Amino acid sequence: MEFLLPRHASPPLHTHPQDESYFVLEGRLALKAGDRRFELDAGASAVVPMGVAHTFRVDSDGARVLVLSTPAGIEDFVRAGGVPATAPTLPPADAPRPSPEELEQIFRAYGQVNLGPPLAPDD
Repeated sequence: MEFLLPRHASPPLHTHPQDESYFVLEGRLALKAGDRRFELDAGASAVVPMGVAHTFRVDSDGARVLVLSTPAGIEDFVRAGGVPATAPTLPPADAPRPSPEELEQIFRAYGQVNLGPPLAPDD
């Protein structure tokens, strides 16, 4: 999956039943996986094994990131929690999004376990 992410985008610290490989196409990510932390610039990559608690934060104005997840399945999670794009750009701030309760149901359905907050801008 290719993600277009805004500055400071960061999912909660979480685990899921897939290995996840990140390939930074544009921008910069701070990636936390277990007790380790990595700074990934465009052209860098990293792999997080399934079950390892992880999160990331976009530290540039935006980022394009290719994410490979194995085994397959996380793409269904993204579809369930996403809203179809109307253009190949970031959505407007007022675009509809699932409620926190709906997101929690989606997380459970696809095996994502949230363990902590996202990375704050000053983390």
